[in-house]
Amino acid sequence: MAAVTVSPKFQVVIPKEIRKKLGLLPGQRIQLVVYGDRIELIPVRPIKRMRGFLKGIDTRVPREDDRE
Repeated sequence: MAAVTVSPKFQVVIPKEIRKKLGLLPGQRIQLVVYGDRIELIPVRPIKRMRGFLKGIDTRVPREDDRE
């Protein structure tokens, strides 16, 4: 787990090992979500990168009558 320091301008630097692991690039947008007393940073990915991420999912689940 990495720890960062908040600068006087309320900026933080994401450690290099985390940037590399997530493939973050300079200028990339990150969404912030607050859960109670913690902050989660979620990289905003282009929709084209999502193509195929559900490949192989079992779609034979019971559905409501109005969804068939």
